[in-house]
Amino acid sequence: MSVESAVRMLAGTLVLASLALTLLVSHWWLVLGAFVGANLIQSSLTGFCPAEKVLSRVLPSSPFRP
Repeated sequence: MSVESAVRMLAGTLVLASLALTLLVSHWWLVLGAFVGANLIQSSLTGFCPAEKVLSRVLPSSPFRP
């Protein structure tokens, strides 16, 4: 899996987790979804994504990674 795909999967998972936790636990979990959205906007404007930096170190090397 490429780092870009992993970042997208992480963002989607966090948004869905935020939604589920908002419905089941507390409305304050919407803050997590807002944080993910703000990070996606910041990443698109600046080209810097903290999650991409972390995942590039965590994910194993693959011959298909650019």
